[in-house]
Amino acid sequence: MSFTGISANRQELLQIADAVAREKQIDKSVVLASIEEAVQKAARSRYGADHDIRVRVDPRTGEMTITRYVTVVPDEELENEYAQRGLTEALREDKEAFVGKTYEEVLPPFELGRVQSQMARQVVTHKVREAERERQYDEFKDRVGEIVNGTVKRVEYGNVIVDLGRGEGIMRRDQSIPREAFQVNDRIRAYIYDVRRETKGPQIMLSRAHGGFMAKLFAQEVPEVYDGVIEIKSVARDPGSRAKMAVLSNDNSIDPVGACVGMRGSRVQAVVGELQGEKIDIIQWSPDEATFIVNALAPAEVSKVVLDEEEDRVEVVVPDEQLSLAIGRRGQNVRLASQLTGWQVDIITESQDSERRQKEFAERTALFQEALDADEVIAQLLVTEGFSTVEDLAYVDQMEIAAIEGFDEDTAAELQARARDYLERFEAEQNAKRVELGVEDEVLNVPGITLAMAVALGEAGVKTVEDLADLATDEVRGGFEQRGAEKVRVPGALESFSLSVADAEALILNARIAAGWIEAPEPEEAYEESEESYEEEGANDAIPEQ
Repeated sequence: MSFTGISANRQELLQIADAVAREKQIDKSVVLASIEEAVQKAARSRYGADHDIRVRVDPRTGEMTITRYVTVVPDEELENEYAQRGLTEALREDKEAFVGKTYEEVLPPFELGRVQSQMARQVVTHKVREAERERQYDEFKDRVGEIVNGTVKRVEYGNVIVDLGRGEGIMRRDQSIPREAFQVNDRIRAYIYDVRRETKGPQIMLSRAHGGFMAKLFAQEVPEVYDGVIEIKSVARDPGSRAKMAVLSNDNSIDPVGACVGMRGSRVQAVVGELQGEKIDIIQWSPDEATFIVNALAPAEVSKVVLDEEEDRVEVVVPDEQLSLAIGRRGQNVRLASQLTGWQVDIITESQDSERRQKEFAERTALFQEALDADEVIAQLLVTEGFSTVEDLAYVDQMEIAAIEGFDEDTAAELQARARDYLERFEAEQNAKRVELGVEDEVLNVPGITLAMAVALGEAGVKTVEDLADLATDEVRGGFEQRGAEKVRVPGALESFSLSVADAEALILNARIAAGWIEAPEPEEAYEESEESYEEEGANDAIPEQ
């Protein structure tokens, strides 16, 4: 844009503004505002920066008006004599003057010098570029989750810059399908997974490796998915190799897996072709977690599933001959199943499960033999009936023990008495060991800490409430620590107790409250209960007597 003088042809100025607006696809008023600001800076450079000079371009006629403003202020607030005038002085010239009144003086047009022209050009260019970036951000921020078509503009170190017509996107190397190469001017389809506002302009992040890309491709190929009859619940991908997709039908008459596969696999093959031959397993989603996990591990057969909801882990037992199939090449099958379901999946064989159960049975039998001074048959009967610890036996209803075949009430009473004697002896031994380790009595007063935990803490060097309060979660339950390029297992003071993250955090919180480091939180539940009872009482009071 040329700035030879602001007294240039008015129609030419409007034509220039209109051309720039069309080229950059921004509003014409933004271009005119940038011209006004540019000329305003040039005028202040000519007349003085302290002057309050404003410029206006009429959008219909192109006429430019340069006006200097002087504002009336109280005498004690007069700071800039060029843009302000004291009330006393103003009253000498204008008897109707008051604080806040402004006087306008139209300045004559002037020719811009070389420096002023360059400065004006920079202002307009900067403002137009800012408006263009804002327009791009506003246009693409609502298109996250869509597939777009573009042309490869350039390739830089594996990152592909894509011309999207009204914007420019970037597909980083890790978001592309492995072994897929693009050349300049190649047509490309990609998925917008993020749009970021940055100083150098909006960053439109593209991907062909994102799970959403595959889901959108199915929405284009399968009308039932596009219409919402079939819902894609989750997707897990190993880009370019294999993928798993869980689908659910909202119409009982439609098979979601068959609809996505299509007649002779026509629909799924269209998606596979776009994904460079990536194999896709389409499975039925189920609200039952165990069933969903079994489906996700297909084509492997599953014998048993054991869920640990606190840790979000699941143990899956498979036949010995199915182990390699369940794990997959380089762990691909189990890894994708874990991503798809959101559960950490551990796979063991039936023989390993049998060995473990036999070992646990033998250990529990030996425990009952030693604690109760009983023979092997009695101990095995107790384990078979589901008793796993001496505490279970000591405090269960006596009739449950007497109900075991071959037992009577006298036998049950004798076994419970021996169990309680054992626990008392064990507790005394543990307490003596705690004292010997130097663990203070106050540690036992921390809610959630048992005597066995106190001994374990003492063995780990944690002897006071302050020591416990100073621990981190991983130091309590164990975790991993990054040492160089590998992760190293770090044992926790209470690792043998298999505490969940929430339990470990609660212990630390209780210790910090007991140490006086923080205040105990308000009992919200008690407050809610009292509030509810108050409302009930109020409701009862409002019932009129019959």
